[in-house]
Amino acid sequence: MVFKRLLGSIGVGGPAVDTVLTSGAVPPGGSLTGEVHLKGGNTDFGIEHITLELVARVEAETDDGEHDGTVVFERFTVGGGFRLAEGEERGVPFTVTLPWETPISVLHGQPLGIVLGVRTELGVAGAKDKGDLDPFSVRPLPVQEAILEAFGQTGFGFRSADLEYGRIGGTGQQLPFYQEIELTPAPQYAQAVNEIEVTFLATPGGMEVVLEADKRGGLLTGGHDALTRFTVSRHDVEYTDWNAEVDGWVRHLVEHRSGYGSHSLYGHGDTHHGEGHGHRSGPGVGTVVAAGAAGLAVGVVGGMVAAEAVDEIGDFMEGDEDEGDEG
Repeated sequence: MVFKRLLGSIGVGGPAVDTVLTSGAVPPGGSLTGEVHLKGGNTDFGIEHITLELVARVEAETDDGEHDGTVVFERFTVGGGFRLAEGEERGVPFTVTLPWETPISVLHGQPLGIVLGVRTELGVAGAKDKGDLDPFSVRPLPVQEAILEAFGQTGFGFRSADLEYGRIGGTGQQLPFYQEIELTPAPQYAQAVNEIEVTFLATPGGMEVVLEADKRGGLLTGGHDALTRFTVSRHDVEYTDWNAEVDGWVRHLVEHRSGYGSHSLYGHGDTHHGEGHGHRSGPGVGTVVAAGAAGLAVGVVGGMVAAEAVDEIGDFMEGDEDEGDEG
């Protein structure tokens, strides 16, 4: 156990904190469990609150280029209102629920290069201080795994995954960023598109799937982006032919020009157009993954960024770090 002594606003000789996660990889909407271990300092301290912040490394496009930074996307108060005696050791167990839009960071045990962490904030005598970031992993929901598996079996390959700061217009997006899973085209679509990006926006009742294609230009026309959106159920996943569904989505995307096609359950329904997210992104954190022949075996082939790298990234968009609600 490695305690971090809080030496900032609390001062030298203050309490130490160490947060230990025990739940392993958790799906979006699932429970992240663990315990905050406290060790008293050189005198008694009143612990006003113990707050956990969920932090993600994201990319942001600005007028002067693309930047990486960290964004707090949820806060939970898990304890407080007690006195920690000099040298006392105390554990505060917690269970918190991940937002449904929490990005996927592992697929079939392989990391995708998405950096997520829990940062512990301790409130002592009117001051606040934060401990180290403790990385955590998020595995896909069954419907997300089924869709990605279908892409793999249809012939698409995994290129990279990243998090983009901003919002996708026309969707019910809740978090200040969204995940893009970039895919190389299947052979039957290689003449039409350079790549396809998949974004999942899960909710308690279902999930939006946003697809964006970087379409190739023709002899007399330039390339352009095409977007479409489908709403699927998170239940009865095993009763759907996802290979056929995904292939139908891609055909719809390839055959129509830029704009959202919003479809109801399993891609059937009326269409309306809305605002797209309007940019192209390159490989995110440098993670390149390739789909296996069956679509299930995903291997990392280069450029991994360790979860610990979050500590080395300067915070940006500080306003977002103060907007999370305490739960």
